[in-house]
Amino acid sequence: MKPKLTEADYAKAAKDLDVPVAAIKAFAEVESKGAGFLPDGHPVVLFERHIMYRRTKAKYGFTRADALVKQYPDIINPKAGGYGKTSEQPGRMDRAAKLIDRECALESASWGMFQVMGFNWQPLGYPSLQAFINCMYHSEGDHLDAFVRYIKTNPGVHKALKALDWPRVALGYNGPDYRANAYDTKMADAFARHSTA
Repeated sequence: MKPKLTEADYAKAAKDLDVPVAAIKAFAEVESKGAGFLPDGHPVVLFERHIMYRRTKAKYGFTRADALVKQYPDIINPKAGGYGKTSEQPGRMDRAAKLIDRECALESASWGMFQVMGFNWQPLGYPSLQAFINCMYHSEGDHLDAFVRYIKTNPGVHKALKALDWPRVALGYNGPDYRANAYDTKMADAFARHSTA
């Protein structure tokens, strides 16, 4: 059983970011439905095939990336989608690592309770991609630490979070398509619930 987040963890993160505890809990709930690990102990991941395409293209060039799209469109594709179930995500990522490139695959998944993208490892201050991955396998506390690092390195998102401006938070954290998944309203609703709990 992997270590779960405690109230003390939430309180420390909230203090570090100067935001209410309910704001951290809202993120935890919306980003990963409140769990950082699957029943088998693997960290929750969401493998993004369109990010895999971008990372592969940057590393190997258009020709190689486009050829791989024709071979494995479910795990490398210019178009987002093709996700499947949460339980299927580690397998999709592992296939991309074995068939295409391990580094690109690990960087193309969002990791843990707060769904921090793997390609953020360097700006977040991890000494290596593997060090980031090791933390993601360790505990939900490490997931929370990655989230705090991410917010601190993104001033616009941090400012929006302090203001509890959920549309701006969702735009900065989830990208311009956040409305399709109603991230802003989900976070606002979760924040309201956790504020009265």
